[in-house]
Amino acid sequence: MEEFKYLETTLTNQNSIQEEIKGRLKSGNAYCHSVQNILSSSLLSRHLKIKILVYRAIILPVILYGCETWSLTLREERRLRVFENRVLRRIFEPKRDEVRWEWRKLHNEELNDLYSLPVIVWVIKSRRMRWAGHVARMGEGRGVYRILVGKPERKKPYGRPTRKWGGKLRWIFGKWDVGVWTGSSWLRIGTGGGHL
Repeated sequence: MEEFKYLETTLTNQNSIQEEIKGRLKSGNAYCHSVQNILSSSLLSRHLKIKILVYRAIILPVILYGCETWSLTLREERRLRVFENRVLRRIFEPKRDEVRWEWRKLHNEELNDLYSLPVIVWVIKSRRMRWAGHVARMGEGRGVYRILVGKPERKKPYGRPTRKWGGKLRWIFGKWDVGVWTGSSWLRIGTGGGHL
């Protein structure tokens, strides 16, 4: 069996997350289409908070289900960011160009300025960090902890090794110079107070 679905998560024999993200984005598109009349409503143009709330409460949880265990590549990060920008363009609507008086789509920088909340990739990284802190506090007796810190004994395949979930965490931790990781550090990151 090459792949199967367990608890709404697609597992493959290659341990690839690409199919999982494709499925999540497909589900996100379906949910986005179901609330399309709200997101592109001209009556709610003055109430952007409602549109953003619909995005964060309905569409985002569908996409981010199980994201704590994802090891994203740059291609997958870009794919997630493109999806988010597409939804945000629908929320914030086109703008009229002041020079040519033509309607145009918002540029990515303009979307970032209008959408003040963390982008989807940062949300995934903060959730991954929060999950790692939770597992680290579990102790050595728990199976999840042993899986996180354990190393499988098998023959290595040819080629460059893929970056695993734990390697991504060590890379992120290396970029932050916070010294000792305490409970308050984990809490600050998990609640969105820490900067990635």
